[in-house]
Amino acid sequence: MAFIELKNISRIYKTRYSKVTALDNINLQVDKGDFLAIAGQSGSGKSTLMNILGCLDLATSGKYFLDNTNISSLNENQLSYIRNKQIGFVFQSFNLISHLTAIENVELPLIYRKINKKNRRDIAEQALENVGLSNRKNHKPYELSGGQQQRVAIARAIALSPPIILADEPTGNLDSSSSNEIISMLNNLNENGTTIILITHDNNIANNCKRKIIISDGKIKN
Repeated sequence: MAFIELKNISRIYKTRYSKVTALDNINLQVDKGDFLAIAGQSGSGKSTLMNILGCLDLATSGKYFLDNTNISSLNENQLSYIRNKQIGFVFQSFNLISHLTAIENVELPLIYRKINKKNRRDIAEQALENVGLSNRKNHKPYELSGGQQQRVAIARAIALSPPIILADEPTGNLDSSSSNEIISMLNNLNENGTTIILITHDNNIANNCKRKIIISDGKIKN
């Protein structure tokens, strides 16, 4: 079995008056160490697919296996554990806490893991060093460029060496130079064994990945 496997995944949203099929019978395999781009335009279903892959949402039907665990059968506490243990998230909007410094932002998920203060500071410092931001560790987000803020977000995501990085439009708010820098950083993580799944609407970004799929109208087109 693949590291990640989706079998006949559908996600349907129902309202009082309508039914919207956001994902329609998706089948997908991702091997350990893959670097996969999921490309598609707004409304294509890629964000819904990201939420399911990231254990932020459950499918209406079908099965999702992550490292031989049937995610589809888990409750919210179990999903939270999987998210915390297995997946590092990188978002388009960085999602940094504005009143915290870079190192405090990186430490935040380590607090949730109940890692003691000394150890989490050491882990956070190493993560910031890995993304080349040791000299900015005491700066707050507003004192950093967009590219630097995204690097802090990557440091936060990799602090505990999760096997998967799920990057949702990680270059969407960046200029071309910063975008290239972030993609290079993700490539380096992948070369060191991390499985990367990148969500993007930009084919140029997608083409930098090892593998690309296109999603449209809730279906994989290639």
